[in-house]
Amino acid sequence: MGWDSWDCYGPTVTEAEVKANADYMATHLKSFGWEYIVVDIRWYVGNDKAHGYNEKNPEYSIDCYGRFLPAVNRFPSAADGRGFQPLADYLHKKGLKFGIQIMRGIPVEAVKRNLPIKGTQLTANDIYTPDDQCRWLHDMYTIVPDKAGAQEYYNSIFELYASWGVDLIKVDDLTAPVYFSGEVEMIRKAIEKTGRKIVLSTSPGETPLNYAAHVQQHANTWRTLNDFWDTWPKLKEHFEIFELWNKWRSYGAYPDGDILPLGRIGIRAEIGDPRMTNFTKDEQYTLMTLWSIFKSPLMFGGNLPDNDPFTDSLITNKNVLYVLNKSVNNRPLFRNEKQAAWIAEDPANGNKFLAVFNIDDLDEMMESKAIWKSNVINRQRQSQTLDIKINGDKKLFLAVSGIENIEADHGDWINPILYRGNDSISLTTLTWKKATTGWGKPGVNKSTSGGDLIVEGKKYISGLGVHANSIIEYNLPEGVTRFTAMTGLDKGAADQNIGATIKFMIFTQNPSGPVPPASAIIDIDLATLGLQQCNIQDLWTDKQLGLFKDTFSVSIRKHGAGLYRLTSVKK
Repeated sequence: MGWDSWDCYGPTVTEAEVKANADYMATHLKSFGWEYIVVDIRWYVGNDKAHGYNEKNPEYSIDCYGRFLPAVNRFPSAADGRGFQPLADYLHKKGLKFGIQIMRGIPVEAVKRNLPIKGTQLTANDIYTPDDQCRWLHDMYTIVPDKAGAQEYYNSIFELYASWGVDLIKVDDLTAPVYFSGEVEMIRKAIEKTGRKIVLSTSPGETPLNYAAHVQQHANTWRTLNDFWDTWPKLKEHFEIFELWNKWRSYGAYPDGDILPLGRIGIRAEIGDPRMTNFTKDEQYTLMTLWSIFKSPLMFGGNLPDNDPFTDSLITNKNVLYVLNKSVNNRPLFRNEKQAAWIAEDPANGNKFLAVFNIDDLDEMMESKAIWKSNVINRQRQSQTLDIKINGDKKLFLAVSGIENIEADHGDWINPILYRGNDSISLTTLTWKKATTGWGKPGVNKSTSGGDLIVEGKKYISGLGVHANSIIEYNLPEGVTRFTAMTGLDKGAADQNIGATIKFMIFTQNPSGPVPPASAIIDIDLATLGLQQCNIQDLWTDKQLGLFKDTFSVSIRKHGAGLYRLTSVKK
């Protein structure tokens, strides 16, 4: 349980911001079990930026053995070769633990300079390969496991981290889409050689299931999905993924649902603008309930000093955290299109824990209503043109669906033009009535991430950039008879390791299906839990709900959850 700087600050967090979050945790959260403070990606770059990475002219801080050091302009206490030790000492004095993120491999900068590997006669050039270089950040090269000096390099960096007092290391680009088993094993050996207890957290996901036994053996936590942000589809997909990974959880080895995008996030982050989480309160209850009954690590993503009372109440509920930390035999009970439930036991007294979820959804894009839809757009087929008739319709909806719900699903509507007689109207000159996108904002004549519109290597001046799932609604001018455009996979998606599988659709009527009810009754047959009658306690409210026989029925709001303790009562 801890805090990670990624959701707030991306690759730009400073020492002062880390300390502010640590101070808040020590004062308000430590007594509830929150203890880790993790400095995420690129702490070794002095001039990084939000919404992506500065790869044009990064100012690296690196030592004579090719090991990255904290950028002193961001972490002043690291001056004079002290590294992160002063910051770690600051946290340890508060009873907290310190973590950092690193990238798999050896720095490209170390290879360029042909720097020596500590304790050997070898250099960086002796152990690297450019093969399988990370596609979304190019700071590192792959280390070849069977090369002399490879293990020694990993030993050298973990020796350094241990000397700083690091308690957790998150290693990125390690387990998806390629699972680098050799480097996983070298990292584990290097940690053990330090003699220090260091949590190994692998990233990103989705970690391949065929490596489940291997990652369980070598890592303490591993990501189940790619980066998790504050949209309902990203939350909902965890129900299926957690079921797949449930059997691979063991003591000290936990499938990880990723950082919790709660509280105030996006301050200088990769995704979106500064905001309180986009999750509704019901969705936040669902997130915390599901993560707790699944026993996922909890890494809070929001800037802690900005927490409001509701956010604090979510992460300091002693009943819920008891389920997270003490429950056993956690498993799904059922899941269908509208509802789901998990159960677990209290080893102290045999009580049952029951989590119920209302996951009923609005179908945002009913393909049967579409007047045009593209083929699947991905790296193999990156674009498709359209030319359709508009027959007196009053509305135009441009929709993009993300087939896999991946944050790399960036799509572009290139040169979207309406025709009225001999006149043509660029859609980019009109004001939409409403626009939604999976994260961030739709871009007009730019991609959703704010860059140029680039499809298949070609730059375009006119168009709309979005992130799936996205719907842009226009009121059509009178007399429009035709619409043309090119649909394409944006360069921001094509360059990613994973995802980038989308479909474009055109509608002239509301594309959505019927709105689900605001709440639904969930019925639990107590016999399926081995109970005839029981007293039930609501763990979120701490209220006793009374005695129930045969069936427990509860009303749950849409996208909401309930968490209960069931105590058997003999007849």
